[in-house]
Amino acid sequence: MNFKLRVWRQKGPGDAGRFANYEVDGVAPEMSILDVLDLLNERLLQKEEEPVAFESDCREGICGACGLLVNGYPHGPRKGHTTCELRMRVFKDGETITIEPFRAKAFPVIKDLVVDRSSLDRIIAAGGFVSVNTGNARDANSILIGKDRAAKAMDAAACIGCGACVAACPNAAAMLFTGAKVTQLALLAQGAPERERRALAMRERMDLEGFGNCSNEYECEAACPKKISVSHIARFNWEYLRASLLQEPEKTEVGPG
Repeated sequence: MNFKLRVWRQKGPGDAGRFANYEVDGVAPEMSILDVLDLLNERLLQKEEEPVAFESDCREGICGACGLLVNGYPHGPRKGHTTCELRMRVFKDGETITIEPFRAKAFPVIKDLVVDRSSLDRIIAAGGFVSVNTGNARDANSILIGKDRAAKAMDAAACIGCGACVAACPNAAAMLFTGAKVTQLALLAQGAPERERRALAMRERMDLEGFGNCSNEYECEAACPKKISVSHIARFNWEYLRASLLQEPEKTEVGPG
């Protein structure tokens, strides 16, 4: 198979960037889009040209590092798959494929197809964890959790933090990501003691990072490679409202007289 690639090239954060055109032949149908980029880079190096910078790690649909916009779709046009799982048999022989980085204010481009997604890490650092003493594994296993509640928590925990929801959202919102992380812990007994603090802190951090607000476009759910439901956004909004009502009012000092 032969393909024409339109690849975003950007030397650094301060560079305007541009699309570069390449032709790649000898592509096997079972190769992934990342394999094609590897093949392109090998040929660029042979010609002593600068290779295309892009991210990948596990290449098994687990880590989420491979996130790219392929023909305008986060992770490509095939639903429920990461970029590394996108096989070239999905495309027509001779087709032009446009590859670019995720576009969001909170995801600044580092170089070419590599973006800085550490803003998602900072949302997790703000409260996406359990810091209270929950006992050892034996103690945890003795806590009875209903099957339905456990299943919903596991569905939320499937989020790999790839940022596809942000890239797909017209507002560049991180509500699906944050909602999944909040829901995952809110449904379990171990996460209950820090429930209010977590919802408030993660929402505040999300806003500080420059993510937009949810306007119920549902693009995030459609782009999510793990098919995480927007119902987690509703749960997050409920958790945030509950925490706002339950938080203690600030104490004001009253002077003499």
